[in-house]
Amino acid sequence: MDLLMPVLRRRWSPREFDPDRVLSTDETDALLEAARWAPSAGNSQPWAFHPVLRKSARWEAVVPHLAGSCLPWATQASLLVVNLCQMYVEGTDWQYSEFATYDLGQAVAHMTIQAHSMGLAGRQFRAFDKDALTAELDVPPHWEILTMTAFGAAAPGAVRDAGAASRADSVSWPRP
Repeated sequence: MDLLMPVLRRRWSPREFDPDRVLSTDETDALLEAARWAPSAGNSQPWAFHPVLRKSARWEAVVPHLAGSCLPWATQASLLVVNLCQMYVEGTDWQYSEFATYDLGQAVAHMTIQAHSMGLAGRQFRAFDKDALTAELDVPPHWEILTMTAFGAAAPGAVRDAGAASRADSVSWPRP
């Protein structure tokens, strides 16, 4: 018996987004709300998100910091989200939470699954000039940009990579 939710099985990260698809404010808000409901250690919610809609002033500030390898598909996305993590207690070198990066990952996963349930796709990436983007967004030292996520509709005719549907037979440890 297969108990896996269909939205999880269908999830994929396209290399082509529909450049004509525009996300509404409600759709963007739903993605961020999904992240807000993610679990975190001690309910610390050590994450923040900088959403930028295509063709906005914020978009024009973020896109120049993307690496060339992601420009073809990232600039087709309807929304880019900069994913930030609170690493330290402000003004100290004390770790905010030893689980902060894990918690951010859960929040991004919630956004990604929410996107897929809405007929959208998400592609997580780290192909950008982190130092320049940190300066551009004036990120304080106790926060860190870790990744970005591109959201939008997959381009008409876009197909999953041949290996995208394959998964290891087991994720248990020790490996078989």
